[in-house]
Amino acid sequence: MLAALAVAVVAPAGPAQAADTSSTPPPMADGFGLTRVGEATGSADNFYLTVTTPEVAGEQHIKIILPGGYYDDPGRRYPVLYFLHGSPDDPVQQNYPALSMSDEMITVVPDGGARGWYANWLNQRTAAGAQNWENFHLKQVIPFIDANLRTIPTQKARAIAGVSMGGFGAFHYAQARPDLFSHTASLSGDIDMSARSMDLRLAVVASLIDATGAICASASGTCDPNDSPYKPGVDSDAAFGSPYPVFNADWRWNEVDPSQHMGVLAEAGVGVSVYVGDGGGSPLEPEFWVAGAAKNVKAAMDALGMSYYYVNYGDGAAWGTRCNGGHNGGCWEQDLRDLIPRLEREFAA
Repeated sequence: MLAALAVAVVAPAGPAQAADTSSTPPPMADGFGLTRVGEATGSADNFYLTVTTPEVAGEQHIKIILPGGYYDDPGRRYPVLYFLHGSPDDPVQQNYPALSMSDEMITVVPDGGARGWYANWLNQRTAAGAQNWENFHLKQVIPFIDANLRTIPTQKARAIAGVSMGGFGAFHYAQARPDLFSHTASLSGDIDMSARSMDLRLAVVASLIDATGAICASASGTCDPNDSPYKPGVDSDAAFGSPYPVFNADWRWNEVDPSQHMGVLAEAGVGVSVYVGDGGGSPLEPEFWVAGAAKNVKAAMDALGMSYYYVNYGDGAAWGTRCNGGHNGGCWEQDLRDLIPRLEREFAA
């Protein structure tokens, strides 16, 4: 059964683009360490850029969805939702209809890599190359967007949300820089990285070492290990150091663990939303494990006396026919249809 437990209450410089009736995206200038590769791809209000940065190896995508009417009033500015994708997805694949439903805000979907984990990795000398995802997003993408689009560049006018790996990123970034965001939301996120959620830690490790490719390579030719999205494999400690809670060796994991730092959000007045299903109670369904993480975060917020918005949609029956309570886009679409109107109301308040 759907349960909404404790709903929250418990003009700086920038381009003023003229009205544009064409089908081309608006001009975007390089800056803040980002260099565009080629032209934007897509329509005038739903497109993506390809950029390079010294902070992250390779080319990265930034998807941008502009609200209806963006070109009609060149004097109007908009709040921004930063939406972080899961693993091993790409911004271009984030085609949830709900992300295009708002006429009140800009939505930005930056690349987070197949297993970047929205962090500045401890080891920058792996075969994966530079992996400073936190720097890329917080120090480059956000000011780049504010410089190129008609945003309202204030904490009150920014929110950050994400699915799965992106749910971790949304909470981690809001805790690292609560001055940047007024609301953070996890949709089936890996939001407990403590030792009590060792299953989620090991899922991170599996993505780092390319366990998928290793398993495939030993599967007697039934699949191609080169198709793994987690190549090249790196060492298990590359992102956050040792994951094993022996003699405090895992201190870096605890440092970035959202469940242990919810008080930062409470002190800063950052709104919090958590959406999660139950995976049908099956340990074979990833949602089963993130459901445990969500319960741990809820307990931490309750202990702090925080106000928050929490939805456990269980098997998804109350969320509609597209959601079965699992770790999938059908459920996340419904989450977004609930979240986005709430963010619009918060931005307008």
